Amino acid sequence: VQLQASGGGLVQAGGSLRLSCAASLRTFSNYAMGWFRQAPGKEREFTAAISWSGNYTYYADSVKGRFTISRDNTKNTVYLQMNSLKPEDTAVYYCAADQVLIMVLSGNEGIDYWGQGTLVTVSS
Repeated sequence: VQLQASGGGLVQAGGSLRLSCAASLRTFSNYAMGWFRQAPGKEREFTAAISWSGNYTYYADSVKGRFTISRDNTKNTVYLQMNSLKPEDTAVYYCAADQVLIMVLSGNEGIDYWGQGTLVTVSS
């Protein structure tokens, strides 16, 4: 199983990026999905999550109103639209998948699958 994250890059403050995470999961629609980020010298932190159906979304306070998580179960892909980016959003962003939503919300290390990271750099 692979979670392939992409879409990172360098952007100026105030700009936008859209991250994608393509999953090679046969039953992708059974999995809650999440995005986490790790800034230099800091611990990994929860950023956003979405239920298997896409009906429920959750955000860290630091990104609420600026980031939007969505999914396309026909493409086995989850997205993170990031608007109004700030320098403090600079981090490596990781996607994650688990059949239990609370596992994703808590960022539990026992999460079923983690993707490799994609680097987002926001310049001031």
